[in-house]
Amino acid sequence: MQLPPLTEGRILRRYKRFLADVVLADGTCVVAHVPNTGRMSSCWAPGARVQLSRATNPRRKLAWTLERVHMGAGWVGVHTGRPNAVIAEGISAGRLPELAGYQQLRREVPYASGGLRGRFDLALAQGSRPDALVEIKNATLFDGERIRFPDALTQRGRKQLALLCAARKAGVRAIVLFAVNRPEGQRFSPAWAIDPDYSQALLRAVEQGVEVLAVRIQHSAQGMEMGPPLPLELVP
Repeated sequence: MQLPPLTEGRILRRYKRFLADVVLADGTCVVAHVPNTGRMSSCWAPGARVQLSRATNPRRKLAWTLERVHMGAGWVGVHTGRPNAVIAEGISAGRLPELAGYQQLRREVPYASGGLRGRFDLALAQGSRPDALVEIKNATLFDGERIRFPDALTQRGRKQLALLCAARKAGVRAIVLFAVNRPEGQRFSPAWAIDPDYSQALLRAVEQGVEVLAVRIQHSAQGMEMGPPLPLELVP
């Protein structure tokens, strides 16, 4: 996936969750939108290199958007709106064998089952296997060894797991896919220490037939693409 034109800078601080002060290479200080609801632990530090995109819509309150942060080993993708397009592109290209062979891919698909309602990031149909519903999570928390999710308590995440379980009971393939959006870490694990309820719910979902996948997102100078899968270690 090609990113918009990117501008280099250094992040000074993040505040009010969705705002960051960034000094550009020419010394200009700008306020950037941070499209990420998590804590972004291990994803930024004062003075770290960042890249911003600039909106062309003059009516936007903030022209600049924080796209990624360099934490020493490579780019960390902090724009949570980007992974869905990257994963959809990779699946369509057949780069993920577990989800290959489907002729139809739709995004942002409403779904209701068992009294639960919600929306899934992807819906796959017209394949040799049952139709599939996929929920994508941007995973960026690095503990020095593993990539983990979530980086903050997520009631929404637990509700999505419940909806995935309902979909599985209805005969649909139900998948939660963790998009590992940084270069470090050789395996994926839930963040038991941060949200044990979500981590336990993920194990219960697996017991009910929900599939779990983790794939690396790789960053180039001007883009992002789906990389190789990562091993899973779901138990604490």
